[in-house]
Amino acid sequence: MATYAIGDLQGCLSPLVQLLEQIQYHPEHDTLWFAGDLINRGTESLETLRFIKSLGDRVKIVLGNHDLHLLAVSHGFGKLKRGDTLAEILTARDRDELMDWLRKQPLYHYDESLNTVMTHAGIPPCWDLHKTQTLANEVENILQSDRVDDFFATMYGNTPDKWSDELTGLDRLRTITNYLTRMRFCDENSRLDLESKEGVNTAIKGYAPWFNYPTKVPHDCHIVFGHWAALEGKTQQARIHALDTGCVWGGSLTALRLEDKQRFSTPCTLNRKKT
Repeated sequence: MATYAIGDLQGCLSPLVQLLEQIQYHPEHDTLWFAGDLINRGTESLETLRFIKSLGDRVKIVLGNHDLHLLAVSHGFGKLKRGDTLAEILTARDRDELMDWLRKQPLYHYDESLNTVMTHAGIPPCWDLHKTQTLANEVENILQSDRVDDFFATMYGNTPDKWSDELTGLDRLRTITNYLTRMRFCDENSRLDLESKEGVNTAIKGYAPWFNYPTKVPHDCHIVFGHWAALEGKTQQARIHALDTGCVWGGSLTALRLEDKQRFSTPCTLNRKKT
């Protein structure tokens, strides 16, 4: 029995199948964690979503920014962007079933036995585990409520860019969402820079990768995240594990076995949809 955390799929089902063969995944004994961004940019987004859903209870998922983008567009908010590969999902016969399943997925997952937490983008320096879970639950609750359209109508945007317990309403929900699904760089006060998207050496003055700051997460707890392909899987932090190794961009797809932290990877076998 083993638990494997896998980085951003972004619609790359064929490399996933190869990776599962490599690790000799057994659906009755092993558990898979997916760090978000299941779909978009790759050429197999619909097939990927169907496959992950079919795995049932042996899968733990957190939502990424691309997953939320798909949900927003499916609810009539936001627009498909150049390079999006979501149209096939939006016109699929099982679209409603897939969207209902996706909307019920969390933004935060913690396993006490493995002492490991997963979100799509990481955990900001200003939050501990309890606060992260509590705030993630606020967004999860709105996603599953009859107010979900209000959330999607105001989800996009880079402000507020700094957490405050005084934040309320939709501004509060947008800020939580940005920390959990879009964060890369921040300053010492956890103020976000959501414009910079490249490697660690491209931070603007006064900002650094979120994992370079002291954390409120217990020092024996491991953090796994995706989202940041430019890291190439490296954080230089022994207990903070970057899993997005850029499969959709011609890199590789990575799995981390959580029991012993051994990594496995398979090269990309697909080309991103040309735009």
